[in-house]
Amino acid sequence: MNTLPLQPVQYGEMATGQLAKKPETGGTGFGEVLKQSIDTVNGLKQEAGELTTGLITGQHGNIHETMIAVEKAGISFRLMTKMQQKAIQAYQDVMRIQL
Repeated sequence: MNTLPLQPVQYGEMATGQLAKKPETGGTGFGEVLKQSIDTVNGLKQEAGELTTGLITGQHGNIHETMIAVEKAGISFRLMTKMQQKAIQAYQDVMRIQL
């Protein structure tokens, strides 16, 4: 593990050395994680829709697989909604902080 020596930094002054470099854009940020999560929930919903359509049209008769897919999609959607509500609540709490 490489450690950097501590150097005094004044207000408004950029640090020198490795810390002054811009972060690489190849990393996974919060926006990317959020997009992947929404895509996963959407994929589960589409899979459940396809299985439901297949069950209704008689393409397959596996009601257990269909119900499991529908429940997985419902649970993941409820979790995503709850996370959205928590994020909004956290934002509102931060905005209420008086400086």
